[in-house]
Amino acid sequence: MSDSAKRRADFRALVERRQGLLMPGAFNALSARVAADAGFQSLYLSGAGVTNMYLGVPDLGFIGLTDMADHTARVRDAVDLPLLIDADTGYGNAVNVAFAVRAFERAGADAIQLEDQVSPKKCGHFNGKAVIETAEMVGKIRAAVDARHDPNLLVVARTDACAVHGFEATIERAHAFAEAGADVLFVEAVTTLEQVEKLPKLLPRPLLMNIVIGGKTPALSRDRLGELGYGIVLYANAALQGAVLGMQKAFGALSRTGMLEEDPNLVVPFNERQRLVDKPYYDQLEKQYAGS
Repeated sequence: MSDSAKRRADFRALVERRQGLLMPGAFNALSARVAADAGFQSLYLSGAGVTNMYLGVPDLGFIGLTDMADHTARVRDAVDLPLLIDADTGYGNAVNVAFAVRAFERAGADAIQLEDQVSPKKCGHFNGKAVIETAEMVGKIRAAVDARHDPNLLVVARTDACAVHGFEATIERAHAFAEAGADVLFVEAVTTLEQVEKLPKLLPRPLLMNIVIGGKTPALSRDRLGELGYGIVLYANAALQGAVLGMQKAFGALSRTGMLEEDPNLVVPFNERQRLVDKPYYDQLEKQYAGS
């Protein structure tokens, strides 16, 4: 078994335990390296995070397949952790979804998330969302399942229908996604504690719960969500919000005082930054291949 096949099989087993696997979101290779250094067992590559940090614009469908596949390859090169990739709506119809799945699998993805919003999509915690018909999304899921080379590459089916059709209709839609072959179900932006607690009892696949800091879904602890039976507890953009705060603090101090030193309340030390980007490894390479 190859390293990637083993990683995907182990990741599937971890999700299927339904014990609240805590998954942070990354937005580039360095944020992925920091998450791995903190001891997390898996990572999410956030479309919103890449859009905000890479383009400086809102999560409104501006990032495409090439951008996300390139970011996937860079993150895969930086960390060995299982990666769940945010593929938005699949960048088109079912044929486009099949092409995207193959591109992400080649780039090093271990799971791919597809959603049922009308394109161009919006952040799941924005107002004014619209969703495609259930039958069209079922076709996309079937295409994703058929396109993957490794059967342990997880297909995560997200629905944003709660905001459009209500909770009961969303449950029916999620059942259809499971029947189409989705490995994990993701009901986005539920708004009540009762809904959060009921979902694992109503759906047949492991569930992903997305906790958006400041968003529409009430926050519960990872332990509580694990007790309820959620497979994944996602904090898609906690790192992004923390990074923005850190930049605001550092830039604010620099603007006020005209200088910065190694203040641990504002910046990581120079040597810590070099450790995180693995400079000692490249120093060793330089010595190994230097001319005698």
